[in-house]
Amino acid sequence: MNKTFSVAVVIILFLSACKEKKDSEVKLSKEDKQEVMENKSNRVSPQANATATIDENIVAINYGSPKVKGRVIWGGLVPYNEVWRTGANEATTIEFTKDVFVEGQPLKKDIYALFTIPTENEWTVIFSTNSKQWGAFKYNEAEDALRIKVKPTQSDSLYEDMVLYVKSHATKNTAGKIQFAWEKLMLDINFENASGK
Repeated sequence: MNKTFSVAVVIILFLSACKEKKDSEVKLSKEDKQEVMENKSNRVSPQANATATIDENIVAINYGSPKVKGRVIWGGLVPYNEVWRTGANEATTIEFTKDVFVEGQPLKKDIYALFTIPTENEWTVIFSTNSKQWGAFKYNEAEDALRIKVKPTQSDSLYEDMVLYVKSHATKNTAGKIQFAWEKLMLDINFENASGK
C-alpha cells in the first residue's frame, strides 16, 4: 500500500511539474508578445519593400515575402475566392504620395492595405483604408477605398520568393505599374498620376 501510494505521489508531482513548466512556457506578458510581433529579423517570411518615384509620386510597398518551399500555392496554400493579405505576416501596405488612377479608377494619396482575391482566371485587387492589421483576419469590405479586376499571367521562371516591384512606364513618365510575382504567376496593376495632385 505504501509503495503504491509513493508511486502515485511521484507521478502526481511529476505531472504537476510538467504542467507548471508548460504553463510557464506558454504564458507571455503583453510586452513579450509585442516584442515577438515587432521582431521582424528572424521571421520565416522576411519583410521586404519596393519603392519607386514616378514623376514626384513616391510609391512604396511593404510586405512579408513567403517562399514556395515545394507547396501548391494557388488553390492550395492561397485558397481561391478568399481575401488574401498578398504576402505574409501583417497586411501588405502600399503608399501613394500623389492621387492616382489605378487601372483607370481614381484613388486618393494615402497608405492602403493591399488585399487580393485570387481565382484561376481573374484577381480582385483591393485597396483598404485599414492599413494597420495582421493578415486579412479583420478585413472589412466597408473599409475598401477601391476594388479592381486584373488577369494574372503565367511565367516561365519560378519565383521561389514572393516579390513585389514598382516600375515606371516605358514611355510615359507619369505612369507606372505594380508587379507581383510568386511561384509561376505574375500580376500587373497599372496606375497613372492624377494631373496636378
